[in-house]
Amino acid sequence: MRLSVVVPAYREVGRIGTTVASLRDALAPAHSDGGVEIVVVDDGSDDGTAEASRAAGADVVVEFPANRGKGAAVRAGMRASSGAVVAFTDADLSYAPDQILGLLEEVEQGADAAVGDRRHPDSVAVTDPSWLRRAGSRAVAAACRMLRLGRGHDTQCGLKAFSREAASELLDASVMERFAFDVELLFLAERLGMRVRDVPVEVVNSRVSSVRVASDGWALVLDMFRIRTRALLGRYPDIDG
Repeated sequence: MRLSVVVPAYREVGRIGTTVASLRDALAPAHSDGGVEIVVVDDGSDDGTAEASRAAGADVVVEFPANRGKGAAVRAGMRASSGAVVAFTDADLSYAPDQILGLLEEVEQGADAAVGDRRHPDSVAVTDPSWLRRAGSRAVAAACRMLRLGRGHDTQCGLKAFSREAASELLDASVMERFAFDVELLFLAERLGMRVRDVPVEVVNSRVSSVRVASDGWALVLDMFRIRTRALLGRYPDIDG
């Protein structure tokens, strides 16, 4: 399989069918040249998200009995996938799915990881984020700098892709189950000397989301402190604290 796309989903019965169909259509060029696999992870939904995913034609559906968080869902989906390149994107498709083809190309040209960067000079915001989301993004970036958890990548962009080898190594080392999962992945990628490419994106900032900006933002920052502490204590394998 050339490409696997993991979609973490929580209470998305109303749009997961459209999401799967949109991914299938947008990624048709890759499907006809190597194959595309769509993996949906139902993160403990109680509304029939898993059944709707199967009905829409998802190739693999993973179900959690209870909500565990985006990180746990993406990790399970990546482990269940079989593509030489594995990407993940949000169920609301804030990033038009054809943009995954650009990430696929970057990884196939030698990058270990390709990540969307909303701050890239060539990126476009179709709709502006709310002031609260802008403030939250700035706070996360500041915390990353303060805790030395990265070199300025847009950790919270919901569009990322990894080579199979890089994904396997990162999944073995990562432990975060909720929103700090993205921060941890890129932190580990840098510490392990992986080649990470920043890719411009076009983003539609949805006003409907399962993310609670204020409370989830604080939880994310607390988990970032946990990442730094784990690193200092040498609790990440094959990495000097």
